[in-house]
Formats: sequence, structure tokens, C-alpha cells
Amino acid sequence: MLLSPKARLAYLAVILLSAGVSVLLFEPQRLLSAGWPPELSGAGAVLVFGLAYGVCTAALVPRPILNLAAGALFGAQAGFAAALGGTVLGAGLSFALGRVLGQEALRPYVRGRWLKAADGQLSRHGFRSVLAIRLFPGMPFVVANYAAAVSRMRCLPFLLATALGSVPNTLAYVIAGSEATSPTSPAFLVSTGFIVLSAAVAALVGWRKRHHLRRPGPAATAPAPREPERVSA
Repeated sequence: MLLSPKARLAYLAVILLSAGVSVLLFEPQRLLSAGWPPELSGAGAVLVFGLAYGVCTAALVPRPILNLAAGALFGAQAGFAAALGGTVLGAGLSFALGRVLGQEALRPYVRGRWLKAADGQLSRHGFRSVLAIRLFPGMPFVVANYAAAVSRMRCLPFLLATALGSVPNTLAYVIAGSEATSPTSPAFLVSTGFIVLSAAVAALVGWRKRHHLRRPGPAATAPAPREPERVSA
């Protein structure tokens, strides 16, 4: 009973609820950006920040805030390394939780046109689907992680697509954070422009996908077969 699919799904719900409440109460993103221990410096600080980034991301802390904090604390290069490593770590943690605790219980509820389309896309074309989601982040990071975990996508392509697809957006936020004190600098303007452009493209792609799913399928639009006419004697 304690290891049944429904029980494991309940454990996952408790973990996510506890993580969300902890984020609201303790605001760990502020500790990462404003309350960073001064004795930590160099590569050790970057490593610790990357680990904390991954845990906070799995605990529902928004990635843009963490990316900006990484740039503000460590600069563009080291901040990007910490943020990208933390992104992959957080995605892996969420994927593992969703796969172990939620997949068996949630798969029977994958019904409806949109859910079936998303599940089929991730199951059959997982790498390129996750790559597109990361390049144009219209779907929330945690939602994409758990959607991939519930599907039949394998873990290694998921992590690889996450690492590759997260590079442009993560780098843009980190550069914006590192140049936040110079809002008129070319680097800050280019990075913020890229962020706005990627958000606009993500909204456009999402709108087109939604419009496509709303169209009736061939079976719904095909005319009903006519009954043969009876010939009277």
C-alpha cells in the first residue's frame, strides 16, 4: 500500500507542496543573491551556488531570478557555468521525482486531445521537443520537467536537450545580471532584447500549436457516408 502508484503520487504532491511553502516562507533566492556567505569565493563558491541553484529550481524557485543572481554574483562566465549546471541538476531532480513517484499513477489520466498530443510528442520525439521548449521557454521549467517524466521519454536525451537548449536563454539572463549596474551598456541591451524576443517567439509558437490542436481532425470533418438508396419494385 505504501509503495502503490497512488501512494507515491501522494508523496510527490506533499514534496512539491512543502517545497512551494518553503519558497514562500524563506525566499531562498534572496539568500543566494543578497545573503551569500562572504567566506565562500572562487571555484568553491561557484560549485556551491550551482548545487543550491539545482535544489532551488526543483523546489519551484523561478529560474530567471537565479540566473540574474548568478550573473550579479560571479560575472558572465562563472555565473553562466553555475547557472547552466544548476539548470541540468534541477531538471534531473524533477525528472527523477516525477518518473519514480508520479509516472505510473498519472499515465492513466493522460486523456484529452492536448494531453495526448503532448504525451505523444514527448514520447516519440523527446529530444527535439525538449530542445524546442528550452530554446523558447513558453512552458514553465518545472512543468516541462514533470511532463517529460510522465511521458515515455528517456532520461539521458532529456538532460542533453535541457543542457543544449538552455544555453541561449540562460546566458542572456546571466549577462543581464552581470551588467545590471550598467543598464545602458550594449551587453545589457542586447541580452534584454534577446530575452524579450525569445518570449515573443515562445508566445507565437504556443498560440500556433494551440490553434492547430483546436482544429477538428480528419474524422470530424469528413462527411458521413450516405446510405444507399432503396429501389422500389
